[in-house]
Amino acid sequence: MTVSGINVEVQDKVLTISFDKPEKLNSIDRKGYRALGLVLRHAAKDDSVTIVVITGKGDFFTSGNDLSQVMDGSDIEAQIKEANDIFKEMVSALIECPKLTLALVNGPCIGIGATLAGLCDIVWCSSKAYFLTPFTKLGIVPESCSSYLFPLILGRSKANEMLLLSQKLSAQEAYNFNFVSRVFEDNTLDSHIWPAIRDFSELPPESMKISKSLIRMHEKEALYRALNAESEELNKRFTTEEFANALVAFGSRKNKSKL
Repeated sequence: MTVSGINVEVQDKVLTISFDKPEKLNSIDRKGYRALGLVLRHAAKDDSVTIVVITGKGDFFTSGNDLSQVMDGSDIEAQIKEANDIFKEMVSALIECPKLTLALVNGPCIGIGATLAGLCDIVWCSSKAYFLTPFTKLGIVPESCSSYLFPLILGRSKANEMLLLSQKLSAQEAYNFNFVSRVFEDNTLDSHIWPAIRDFSELPPESMKISKSLIRMHEKEALYRALNAESEELNKRFTTEEFANALVAFGSRKNKSKL
């Protein structure tokens, strides 16, 4: 089933959420954020699911937020607030999900893709993948709790390279800096990676659920503090001239790359 560029499949005890909008490099729009949040809330209540896998179809994991979304009408601030509320609900659904969440990063993982991966319990990535958070290039700020999680996971200096300087994190660097715990070759997906995930899905579900809760209970307050602070600043940034200019520059670079 595919809704708003989000494909959902259930096989045995594994629920797989795939970004599936190849014509836009699996970018995500407001409808996609809403669909992702709803799927995660549903998975949380589904006793038949023990593992939620988030991945991408094709060459990309996701290219991030769909910047072609256009706010229409006169009340731009109200539309920005609505979009931000949808986004926060999706992030909250991932924070609250009691099932083990595994980001299976099959290719470039940009913006919201990288920050969602940071929120997952486990991250595995293809050797062809990289992580990029070009927030300052776009005149905005970190999102999805990355202002808290990235320094915690990567260390301050590497996190600041990503969040402030928009530097790429290669698959090998991601492994070296503990952002991912496994780097795989694409030709091992069917032979090793998916069989391993299916094996893990057979672990005792209540034990998994309680153990995850114990591991993550100490950080929940900090995650929400970061999410709320980031969202407040994002609301402000989307109405600034700096963001508008950065968006124009982004569009110009994108058009040149097509020539």
